[in-house]
Amino acid sequence: MKIETLLPLGKLDPGVRAADNPMDIGTIGAAAREVEALGYDGLVVEETKEDPYVVIALAAQATRTLGLATSVALAFPRSPTVTAMTAWTLQKLSQGRFVLGLGSQVRGHIRRRFGLEYHPPGPWMREYIDALRCVWDCWQHGTALDHRGDRYQLNLMVPLFNPGPIDHPIIPIHIAAVNPYMCRVAGEVADGVRAHPVCTPQYIAEVMLPAVADGAARRGRDPRQVAMCMKPLVATAADEATLAQRIETVRARIAFYASTPGYRAAFEVHGLGELADRLSQYSRAQRWQEMEKLIDNDVLHTYAVVGTYDQIGDLLKARFGKLVTHLEFSIPVDTNSDRTKLRSLLTELRSIV
Repeated sequence: MKIETLLPLGKLDPGVRAADNPMDIGTIGAAAREVEALGYDGLVVEETKEDPYVVIALAAQATRTLGLATSVALAFPRSPTVTAMTAWTLQKLSQGRFVLGLGSQVRGHIRRRFGLEYHPPGPWMREYIDALRCVWDCWQHGTALDHRGDRYQLNLMVPLFNPGPIDHPIIPIHIAAVNPYMCRVAGEVADGVRAHPVCTPQYIAEVMLPAVADGAARRGRDPRQVAMCMKPLVATAADEATLAQRIETVRARIAFYASTPGYRAAFEVHGLGELADRLSQYSRAQRWQEMEKLIDNDVLHTYAVVGTYDQIGDLLKARFGKLVTHLEFSIPVDTNSDRTKLRSLLTELRSIV
């Protein structure tokens, strides 16, 4: 299993999204070097308050062996050719360490934040990835650019805008997925799935992996070649008193996710569809303070991994060891003792095969 982390490293309580914390763009290089020195396999970057591709470029220049991935960058606001060029450049800069993680985004953001027409995201993502690979094939092998789809018609590539072949032309593509349709798309055309934190082991095993296998079969692919990358909700701390505080943070996060209609399937599989509907009503009424009170301990432990530093490694292995290929995990790192503990946990988690 490969172990990844987000930036900023060690400045957040586990369970709090990095997106909620400002990123100091001037310290990206130093932070990436620290991630590499700690023994992580990969660094992942979200698209929230900073351009993820710029952050990846800074991290690539500062490191030598660390894997680098967007988890995730938004696909549809950028044309496939624009994304193809950015990924090609980052793959050259990182000397083959880049993974292009793509996400779709919901209707409201596509229309009201990016000013685009909205289309069903599954078919759109399938064609987007096919178009990307068509552009890359043109650059690497000199084939004529000829993608004909429902959304994109690409047939022009003149020498001035053709960067030509690179040493590491196989750029893995991962896509963010929760629902079965997007998982099938991943099985058809992608190299990995970036699962949402609400995806429990049961949901991954019963819904996501079968959908990936179905998609892979449609194109004669081996589903075992599709990575399953998990960013679990984790409540952990050095002692029980601090852990109790972290639990409340994670409880609120579960309530927020459950209120989002797009994640309902991951709650329905556990018989929690009515809870999700109720939390969605609370969210629309802006009853934020009341929402986390609806997350009892059974729901908490269904969606979050909870334990002290001495317990958390075994708990994560038991929960995800047989299901995922990549696991995102960190603890706050403020002292040398914290770094020693984190290195130990990374070694323990990486031992999962």
